[in-house]
Amino acid sequence: MTTTVTSLKGLRILVVEDEMLVSMLLEDMLGDFGCVVVGPAPDLDEAMSLVEKGEIDAALLDVNVSGRPIFPVADALRERGVPYIFASGYGEAGLTDAHRGAPVLQKPFRQADLERTLTALVAS
Repeated sequence: MTTTVTSLKGLRILVVEDEMLVSMLLEDMLGDFGCVVVGPAPDLDEAMSLVEKGEIDAALLDVNVSGRPIFPVADALRERGVPYIFASGYGEAGLTDAHRGAPVLQKPFRQADLERTLTALVAS
């Protein structure tokens, strides 16, 4: 079933995910919401490049990208006022103290979980 969420339609969402199949699934989910996917970025360097271009409304960040923590990208987004969601198999336990309290989707998650979390993120 395809859902279109009016509040998400047209939003540019940066996806940082190093697993190709997960990345493709996220693209499909976000597309169902009417979002425009930025990236997806499979590594930190590409993610930082996309953040620096500045055409992002929100981001979905895998916590561990190719063995490297995503936190420098999260910090760059925070400095620019761009909201983000972490995706992690460890839940909030996978975050550093500086990033606790940020929205976290526990992997694996359902499309409804992403929709609810992303809607709350952009509404705040």
